[in-house]
Amino acid sequence: MSDINPAEAKILLVEDDQNFGDVLRSFLEVHDYDVTLAVDGVAGLEAYRTGKWDLCIFDVMMPRLSGFELAKKVRETDSQTPIIFLTAKAMKDDVLNGFELGADDYITKPFNSEELLARINVILRRSQVPADPKEDQTEFDFGQFHFHFPLRILTHTDEKGEVSKDKLSPKEAQLLKLFALHKNNILSRSEALTKIWGEDNYFTARSMDVFVTKLRKYLKPDPSIEIVNIHGNGFQLLVSSEQES
Repeated sequence: MSDINPAEAKILLVEDDQNFGDVLRSFLEVHDYDVTLAVDGVAGLEAYRTGKWDLCIFDVMMPRLSGFELAKKVRETDSQTPIIFLTAKAMKDDVLNGFELGADDYITKPFNSEELLARINVILRRSQVPADPKEDQTEFDFGQFHFHFPLRILTHTDEKGEVSKDKLSPKEAQLLKLFALHKNNILSRSEALTKIWGEDNYFTARSMDVFVTKLRKYLKPDPSIEIVNIHGNGFQLLVSSEQES
């Protein structure tokens, strides 16, 4: 597949170091990206809300509104626009927190500008890959649950007819959809990490484990459902009431 035309990609860069932000914006513009720079989180949120973006790059440590807080507000209404975090901190917990908030990538300062450019290109190409037709399915039923993917609503109806609903986060919804598409079959860890997190590495694998634990808690009310860890392969959404005898 050919690379996407950078001139068509609009990037929102939110970086509180004005000098560094100007240099990074100029570098990306030299490579034909259309870049808007905001110098703090509040200005970044305003720019996000008034524009249409193909990718966002957020510094983590910013006054008024941190990159994490900014990403959380973006993800309240937008689960699709890719987000890359820039940070001077390389703490594992920070990296995992970023992925849990819906980040697509995470790069630690100081970094090679060419490396950032390569990651941007990979993410933008990935966002343009046509979806598998079977992945167009938006609603799922398994056991006592109904899952509406676009709304991210998981509805449980117990044996007495009592109904409860949970609103899932974007990553939770994406992972549950993949499990539902592979119901009673093995979902490889590599496939899930590549499709949802963009790459298979230590940090994304740890992040996925956190989300699997969260989904298990949501599904606990139905004893016929469990997410089974298939050692060395991945996971299985096992719905015993729907297995063939």
